[in-house]
Amino acid sequence: MKIGQLKPARGATHPKKRRGLGPASGLGGTAGRGHKGQRARAGKGSMVPGWFEGGQMPIQRRLPKRGFTNVNRVEYQAVNVGSLERFSAGEKVTRETLRAKRLINRGDRPVKLLGEGEVKAAFEIAVDAASASAREKIEAAGGTVTLPEPRVRRARGEQKTRIPRPHEAGGPKSARGRKPGGGGPKIAGVQRHGAGGTKSPRGRKPGPADRG
Repeated sequence: MKIGQLKPARGATHPKKRRGLGPASGLGGTAGRGHKGQRARAGKGSMVPGWFEGGQMPIQRRLPKRGFTNVNRVEYQAVNVGSLERFSAGEKVTRETLRAKRLINRGDRPVKLLGEGEVKAAFEIAVDAASASAREKIEAAGGTVTLPEPRVRRARGEQKTRIPRPHEAGGPKSARGRKPGGGGPKIAGVQRHGAGGTKSPRGRKPGPADRG
């Protein structure tokens, strides 16, 4: 076979539809749009989206909605104790070693140990969660299960511990928007407004009476 003999498989390609060329083109005088109707018209009004059902109640509103999505749900990667036979006796079982043995797919999600299967050796397991049956089987075989410290939630009505700010602990406090220390360098012979100087009215230049 030569490169010039290569061609697409039968049915993979088809000729382009040439619209508006009359009956001889095979599409007729309506150019494939049919007779009348919204989609037979020209302009933007004929380009209705695929989900539009002509004004009747669409499917996404006809179907009932029940339940909700829990945003605080923790999605664990489940590992059964029967799968730990890939480890040797006394070997440490962590999230990294489980991923190295291809028992889990991701290293950024928590792991939960489940109790399906039998444990034939003692392991040192450190995972994020474990069922009661899995823990019993591991400890019965002489192994240990280490779980992270549970998060202590603040009781309802309990005040949140607030870290004091530097000025509340006895440090100097500056006014908002101003630097401490007088607000800029002082120039000899120049007196600022509000400190005994005269201020001319807005829109009027100072005259000789103001200077004197």
